[in-house]
Amino acid sequence: MLVLLCGLKNRRAVAFRQRSASGLREGANQANSEQFVNQFCLNFKIVGKFAGAGLMTFFLFLLYLAAGAGVGYGIFSFTAVGLPLSIAGGAITSAILGQIHIVARAGAASKKLDERLGSVEKAVTEATRSVKVIEARTDAIEQTVKIELTERRDALVTEMKHLERLIAKLTQTFDNHQGNAASARQMMPQDDVLLRDVRDALHHGRIDLHLQPIVSLPQRRVSFYEGFTRLRRPDGSLIGPSDFLDAARRANLMGIVDNFLLFRCVQIVRRLAERDRRVGVFCNIAPASLEDPALFPLLLGFMSENRDLSGSVILELTADKFESRSPAMRANMEKLAALGFRFSIDQATSLSLDLPRLQGAGVRFVKVNCSHLIEQLRDPQGERPVSNINRRIEGSEVSAVLSRYAITLIAEKIEDEASVLEILEYEVPYGQGHVFGGPRPIKSSLMEDTAPPQELIDRLSKFG
Repeated sequence: MLVLLCGLKNRRAVAFRQRSASGLREGANQANSEQFVNQFCLNFKIVGKFAGAGLMTFFLFLLYLAAGAGVGYGIFSFTAVGLPLSIAGGAITSAILGQIHIVARAGAASKKLDERLGSVEKAVTEATRSVKVIEARTDAIEQTVKIELTERRDALVTEMKHLERLIAKLTQTFDNHQGNAASARQMMPQDDVLLRDVRDALHHGRIDLHLQPIVSLPQRRVSFYEGFTRLRRPDGSLIGPSDFLDAARRANLMGIVDNFLLFRCVQIVRRLAERDRRVGVFCNIAPASLEDPALFPLLLGFMSENRDLSGSVILELTADKFESRSPAMRANMEKLAALGFRFSIDQATSLSLDLPRLQGAGVRFVKVNCSHLIEQLRDPQGERPVSNINRRIEGSEVSAVLSRYAITLIAEKIEDEASVLEILEYEVPYGQGHVFGGPRPIKSSLMEDTAPPQELIDRLSKFG
């Protein structure tokens, strides 16, 4: 009986100890779980404080806590580890699971954020590229508009200046006609001693030819001559060109003078060709010679007989007379051009030449006063030829632009070496002036060989 009582007592003690241990374990587990959850919520702030926080996250963390509790119970039940270490093992397991969850969610959120940042950067790059393209197009359009406006302004200014020059030339021509008419009314030809000398020289063939060289630059090789008429009195003294030209104009004798000059020039060119010297001669011709219905057929017939020299005989008019051509003068110039003869205009004061119009009229040479030429070529805003080039022409390009229209630029009245150097800077191909040589009479032997025959003198004397 005593043994039974002792056994029962021992069983009750064991059961009490088991119930006590179980109660302590459950209490400790509950306390540890509550402490872990509180600590985890405090440390990681799972309630709405990190990416993905919400109801699902809450349940997941409860699952992690349950898993940690299970791990701790398993350690306590199946190992000899004490209760505190088992609880610590379960807490560590829950913390690890929670940390893995946080890291995974943070990695996903970081990836999404990187993707969004990448898309934003791409959008910003595209926008920047679009802005740069728009700015470049805007700058190009602005530059194009500026260039077009500048070209139009320059064209308008050139046209206005051209019109002003035409008006000035027309005014000057009108004044000259009025002055010539007044002079003719004031002085009768038969009373003019100088005019009698001029008539006498023409009737007796006392007409000399003086030649001035035109040289190529920079070689200074003689390429052309310009012919000048000189009349002699019976005593051998010369009548100055300013004197006899004025008298001949008043008496309408310029046609006779020009015919004599052309005869001399043609004979000189023929003599030079016989010596194998291919040199051209510029022959001045007055508008009256091209408009006179009686004398022009004689001149045209003579030029037709010598059309084989059309490449060496150049007919020259002053620029103002060319601009004020009459319909009859235009028609007669076309007849000479049809024979192959070329024209030159001299005494030009401006480079604002209408090149297509000059080319159409058969003009192949333009002479510009050296001082005026240098002044305009040096000035970036100076006068420039009218052509099909749609931009501002530089001074060094003027000669080349004229060449495109088969027109050669000649600088005339060059008087010193300094002017020669300046002309060379702008690549002007030819020069004329006293620095290269003044007008000089041809040799006496040539003078006799090229003298007009008496038949020609008689025919021309009938018109004067």
